[in-house]
Amino acid sequence: MSAKTIAAVDLGSNSFHLIVAEVVNDELRIIDRLKEMVRLGAGLDEKRRLDPETSQRAVACLERFGQRLRELETGQVQAVGTNTLRSAHNPNLFLKKARKAIGHPIKIISGIEEARLIYQGVSHGFENPNSRRMVIDIGGGSTEVIIGDGYSPLYMESLYMGCVSMTRKYFPDGEITKKRMKRAVLAGRVELEPHETHLRNLGWQQVVGSSGTLKAVADVLVAMRLSDNKITLAALKQLRDTIVAAGHIEKISLPGLSDERAPVFAGGVAIVIALFKSLNISEMEVSDWALREGLLYDMVGRMHRDDIRDRTVRAWVERMQIDRAHAERVTDTVLRCLDMIGEAWDLQDEEARDFLTWAAQLHEIGMTIAHSHYNKHGGYIIENADMQGFSRQEQSILAFLVQAHRRKFPVAEYDDASLCGHRSLLELAVILRLAVILNRSRSNGDAVPFLLTAGEKVLEIRFPKDWLAEHPLTKLDLEQEQKYLRAIDYQLKIS
Repeated sequence: MSAKTIAAVDLGSNSFHLIVAEVVNDELRIIDRLKEMVRLGAGLDEKRRLDPETSQRAVACLERFGQRLRELETGQVQAVGTNTLRSAHNPNLFLKKARKAIGHPIKIISGIEEARLIYQGVSHGFENPNSRRMVIDIGGGSTEVIIGDGYSPLYMESLYMGCVSMTRKYFPDGEITKKRMKRAVLAGRVELEPHETHLRNLGWQQVVGSSGTLKAVADVLVAMRLSDNKITLAALKQLRDTIVAAGHIEKISLPGLSDERAPVFAGGVAIVIALFKSLNISEMEVSDWALREGLLYDMVGRMHRDDIRDRTVRAWVERMQIDRAHAERVTDTVLRCLDMIGEAWDLQDEEARDFLTWAAQLHEIGMTIAHSHYNKHGGYIIENADMQGFSRQEQSILAFLVQAHRRKFPVAEYDDASLCGHRSLLELAVILRLAVILNRSRSNGDAVPFLLTAGEKVLEIRFPKDWLAEHPLTKLDLEQEQKYLRAIDYQLKIS
């Protein structure tokens, strides 16, 4: 089997990472790693706007990454933004520049999706994947805590504390005192308190840390001869006392600590101590693998059509008690439409097929709230839920399609979704709407006989002779649809 090159880019709140690998017989062989300390999280002002200097520094880093990725196609690269871009006010301007710099789309992922990918990356880095483990990742703006069995996460949580945010809040002028450190640790424990009982009840056999903060702590403890490749609370307390004795961030000088990591190290150590105390952790191993390796394994799964997003949608259909038979009928119809007009509307890519399939499966999800305006309820649910495998932009696209599948087009929502997504978003919505109309009878009988042809903003649907006369409700729905489509400058011809 020939090797396929894939790459993952992690736009973290503290560091940006690039990892390139070859896939041979479904195994990863890492061939390149790049890392730059960008401190994106430190560039947010009090209104959550990214300052120009930080934005410029981030784009310059991505331009360097882009040189390494220039030969790879879009499907071979996954680039994701985490806490800072999740919380930033209107990140689209930065994302536009960033995409141009790196040459590939950048997706913003939720905290829970970040946790899933971290667990996936870490669990693949162990020879014995079958034990129950707790994985902890301290980033610049968030901390992810996951418990799982083997490769499957059981519980995932993303906490609003990271080494950058904790340092900025409790050591804003750089001064480090015993009182400030105590307050920072206490703040971390307060953040953890709602989750302690559930985490302890689940239990674990092994605790693993990943990413920069925990790797830096482990390196320093080994260099100071306070531990042997593992982190312990006793060693952490000695490290804390050493940091407090330094008195100021600029005076922290520890063996094994890089100059780039030092400015946010105090806040990171406070979080680690809070975790050990709140969860009664005895010792922690540290993994070299994290979110970016998780992204790579996610891509390997998609190559074999083992896409977590498909499993998520199937689980939602079951959990929300969606009429599965009707969802399948609508799905079959949208795919028939796509086969007929996919070439004419340039919708032959897998992405178009995936979004139409997911939207058809979930288009009635809003009925779990109310039948009235259920399309709006459905769009809201999908926009705001944690959907494993989906980025924020992908959820916005899917939410738009679900909301737009009936009645008037949600123009304002289209303006937002179009910034995230597929180049032919309106065409996807038109196809879904048509499929819903053609299945209005909710009958398990023979499929509706029709033929579609399409041109630029024109769709023509043809039925056998007398079929429309025998189905007056469908005819009425199609005539109403002509009016709805005219509002977005599309023409529907019926014959």
